[in-house]
Amino acid sequence: MYNLPKLESVIEYIEEHLTEKIDYAELAKIMAVSEQSMQRIFVFITNISLSEYIKRRRFSRALEELKTSNIKIIDLAIKYQYESEISFSRAFKSYFKVNPSEAKKNSIDYIQYPMYQFNNRTEYLYSMVTIPEKTIYAYKAKDAKTRADLLFRIRELYQDLKDKNIYNELINNGMYGLSFMEENYLGTYYVGCEKDLGYDSEKIKIEAGNYLVFNCGGDAQSDIAPLIEDVYSQFAASSSINLDRFVCFELYKDNTCYLYVKKK
Repeated sequence: MYNLPKLESVIEYIEEHLTEKIDYAELAKIMAVSEQSMQRIFVFITNISLSEYIKRRRFSRALEELKTSNIKIIDLAIKYQYESEISFSRAFKSYFKVNPSEAKKNSIDYIQYPMYQFNNRTEYLYSMVTIPEKTIYAYKAKDAKTRADLLFRIRELYQDLKDKNIYNELINNGMYGLSFMEENYLGTYYVGCEKDLGYDSEKIKIEAGNYLVFNCGGDAQSDIAPLIEDVYSQFAASSSINLDRFVCFELYKDNTCYLYVKKK
């Protein structure tokens, strides 16, 4: 069995040196094996070659930087170890299907190939939007003392809304799930919409600001809860974007949940 702490140290070394030439000999030294063995082990564990992994991590960071700063493409190319803007642009287009100048000007979804961790989500597709403050008329889940209990209380709330024939009205008016998180992803949860349906709802505010939007792939709790945890752990560790871990909400439409996470 491979030494996981050593493998994690290799991943950390790569992450810390993405803007430098990666020293394969140093990676082999960290793992206490030959360079050849180190590369074979890396492929076996991650299902991707070391060179391809480094390229994807660099491009993930480069796209974020391109879209969120005023950096010039030539400076970005040099920063991420390309000899020229042309070679960088060619490789960038091969990966993202658009060249850097198009990506900077146009509204395309971000793609992040995350820093490898051993829970193995392989890619994040997200967009970035700016929203105004919103008022939501909402219904609160019962307070919970553990993460598992909170998930149960959320299911209980949805069932109660269905039993009272409120759920379909919420869906038809654009349903939101609002999380006000505390430590350990535990907090208060509401379900509501922007229209006052009555039924003794509470007024809840969604903060204005810049949000990252992730497609959960479905609208079941089993689709949503793991993504929330991964975004605040694996995605956050792999991104240069600072997330507000206490502000996020869900928007349900077309049988899909979209997770909105506030950018600090």
